[in-house]
Amino acid sequence: MSLERIALFLLDMDGTFYLGDSLLPGAMDFVETVRSQGKRFLFLTNNSSKDSKQYADKLRRLEVDVDASDVFTSGEATAIFIKRRYGSARIFVIGTQSLVRTFEGYGHIVAKTDPQVVVLGYDTEVNYEKLALGCLFIRKGVDYIATHPDINCPSADGPLPDAGSFISLIERSTGRKPDFIVGKPNPLMLKMIVEKTGVEPERIAMVGDRLYTDMEFAKRSGIFSILVLSGESTLEDLKKVEVEPDLVLQNIGELALMLKRQV
Repeated sequence: MSLERIALFLLDMDGTFYLGDSLLPGAMDFVETVRSQGKRFLFLTNNSSKDSKQYADKLRRLEVDVDASDVFTSGEATAIFIKRRYGSARIFVIGTQSLVRTFEGYGHIVAKTDPQVVVLGYDTEVNYEKLALGCLFIRKGVDYIATHPDINCPSADGPLPDAGSFISLIERSTGRKPDFIVGKPNPLMLKMIVEKTGVEPERIAMVGDRLYTDMEFAKRSGIFSILVLSGESTLEDLKKVEVEPDLVLQNIGELALMLKRQV
């Protein structure tokens, strides 16, 4: 597939567009190039502990001109999925207040009694009451959805337990796995992106630094895959995968240069 056909670039953030609180080489050039060519980008993250506005605020602090509509989280994807499957639903949330606001923004009711759905996110505000009540509902057979499967979330101090760790905890207690997991690498995430943007899969590319989430997501979803070596993955890691990405570049700035050459 030619890059000329791509209308929407899905961008991982940490390790792809920025590292901590610094933009990676060529990040701003990429934004300007994509916009000048009438194409679009959408920042994509599995982290459901924050909402789109919080991520947009961080990007603006890095002087990137974006708003919340330029960011798509697994929490928002889950809210759309539930809306499509159940309509406006009554939800018990094991997640942060930011995730609660995301669901309420899509017309769902967040409640501690008689839920239609239990949703598990990356809950940095977790407490025993939430876990216990969620397990009771799940054990009773209430539909159970996880926003994403990541076992750990990277931090400056080392990996921290993410939603995938709580999936294991809940399974040990209840004997149940989630009925659906929405975020990367599951193709369900792409269906929600298509619904949000109106862009067909054959015109979408995933740009990221992780083989087992970003590139695996692209492979399972059947979209163009672009691996950047500015974050976690290395050329040595590529030797261990069965299907290589469609394109491997040093950083997002190199992708901007390729787009300019095609004009």
